[in-house]
Amino acid sequence: MQTGENEQALRKILDMTRLISIVLLGIHFYYYGYNAFKQWQLVSPLSDTILDNIYKTGLFNFFHKSKLLVLAFLLISLLGAKGRKNEKLQLKMALYYLISGVCLYFSTYVFIILPLPANIRVVLYMFFTTCGYLLLLTGGILLTRIITSRINHKDIFNKENETFPQEERLLENEYSINLPAQYYLKDKIRNSWINIINPFRSLLVAGTPGSGKSYFVIRHVITQHIRKGFSMFIYDFKFDDLSKIAYNTWLNSKHFYPVEPKFYVINFDDLSRTHRCNPLDPSAMTDITDAAESARTILLGLNREWIKKQGDFFVESPINFLTAIIWYLRKYNDGEFCTLPHVIELMQMDYDNLFTILRTEKEIDVLINPFVSAYLKDVMDQLEGQIASAKISMARLASPQLYYVLSGSDFSLDINNPLEPKIVCMGNNPQKIQTYGAVLSLYVSRLIKQVNQKGKLKSSLIFDEFPTIYLNNMDSLIATARSNKVATCLGIQDFSQLRKDYGREQADVILNISGNIISGQVTGDTAKQLSDRFGKIMQDRESLSINSSDTSISRSKQLESAVPASKISSLSSGQFVGMVADDPNCKIELKTFHSEILNDHKALEKEIDNYEEIAQIRKIDNSIVQRNYLQIKQDIQDVINSEIEKIINDQGRAHLIIKK
Repeated sequence: MQTGENEQALRKILDMTRLISIVLLGIHFYYYGYNAFKQWQLVSPLSDTILDNIYKTGLFNFFHKSKLLVLAFLLISLLGAKGRKNEKLQLKMALYYLISGVCLYFSTYVFIILPLPANIRVVLYMFFTTCGYLLLLTGGILLTRIITSRINHKDIFNKENETFPQEERLLENEYSINLPAQYYLKDKIRNSWINIINPFRSLLVAGTPGSGKSYFVIRHVITQHIRKGFSMFIYDFKFDDLSKIAYNTWLNSKHFYPVEPKFYVINFDDLSRTHRCNPLDPSAMTDITDAAESARTILLGLNREWIKKQGDFFVESPINFLTAIIWYLRKYNDGEFCTLPHVIELMQMDYDNLFTILRTEKEIDVLINPFVSAYLKDVMDQLEGQIASAKISMARLASPQLYYVLSGSDFSLDINNPLEPKIVCMGNNPQKIQTYGAVLSLYVSRLIKQVNQKGKLKSSLIFDEFPTIYLNNMDSLIATARSNKVATCLGIQDFSQLRKDYGREQADVILNISGNIISGQVTGDTAKQLSDRFGKIMQDRESLSINSSDTSISRSKQLESAVPASKISSLSSGQFVGMVADDPNCKIELKTFHSEILNDHKALEKEIDNYEEIAQIRKIDNSIVQRNYLQIKQDIQDVINSEIEKIINDQGRAHLIIKK
């Protein structure tokens, strides 16, 4: 351990060594300039005796021997020099002084042999040799003051220090999604793979608009799963971007399936390129709870603010009312008119006839009793508060185009039926999100109910812009569908978007139970939450401290975020961070990644240019759509008339008739 006395003694030794170097240089000048010193009368018998004794040591055997010994002592004195270090000093400056000093120090021999008077030769020799000596001394001191362990000023964003090893193996199985990528490790680019070997634990794809969610991730989920024989459902927010990818992949890969799947499209804008499907298919509604789920999904989809108010009287009452309507039509003639358009029309009937026929169905008696009681007691304000919100919301769906699509039955929603596998694409329109989103939410809700069953084919559910539709039990699907080979892929822009549309509690559950996550550029709380999820890595830290007497460098290792929130906020398009889940049969140690997904842009561009348009399904004109619209209205009127007549003619049920 150093003490003040030890340090002081060391300095004295170094000063003595440097003094010896200077004395030796003086003796060198005296010996080789003796004649000049004699002319200057700077000699004496004592100095001659001392010089003679020094000569006998062999110091002056050749001209440069003494000069080399001078440099040796100078070097020793510089080894322990402790000048104040300066990070701005550069090595080339110190080398400039040293090289100049060496050249001048040893080249001064020419002055000894010049044909000049002895005193002039010696003066020139001593002057330039001294200058060379001083240059060497200055260069050596500068060299000791240079900070040899510099902090890397080029890496101002700490890019190299925040790199970490990533999975470079291709891990593929019959379910996996494999994305080629490249990443930085220190200052080198290395190839890697993002291996989603267990997509049944859900894949969450996040990123702001333009970050590349669809182009770099979702399109590969679609193509790879179709090629691996998955049945598939795609919610295509901007129809037909994803649907066209799925359609052309299906055309090229359908022969790989044991049973060739059918391709279906639901699209409310272009009726010539849409199939018809009844989301309230009576064969799939086996219990009144199915009707209740459907009612909740459609009303919460139409009134997003109700999602956060579930349980309130004026939210649950309209849901119960709609449940009663759906279940009545399900029971009437074994579901002959159990479609959403018929439900909408039946809701609009006057209360006398509506409540009269609903009271005939015992299973919904408990649901409609509060409404009937309020009506009979003439509490119209309460009744309208309970029912009008449902009627007004549902009336927004009363368009001939929607009626046409919703009232047909080209296919059923059991997409993973081993005997009839399907690939179903449902398109939304960003300009009609509220209306179309609610209907599509009902489709998806009914589809999930049928898909999440044992003994079915492996299936993939892909939701682009997931928050634009509402699914009441999405967290349950993610949590339970793994054993039924149902893979879910949810595309969102930001966690806050999901919280806004689903409520904080349900949104947080969806986010936290998703096993695989891939995120492009996101900001704010989303970036912070992801950074915490990815964990920390050991990083080198170097600090530089400069004071008036000395400069010190401290090195340490600290656990810091593997991917800081600021880095997630500044990702370029195509750059993604994330974490994958493994399974017991294929362990992955390096789950976290921060890489750039590699797309073969030219090949994809060529592939897109060769895409076929989705085939036209039927020729249709407005008269067909209008006839269907009017027929649905007539169907409901016929139901009302026939049922009222039956009740009037049945003495046992005559008491059910309501008249005001």
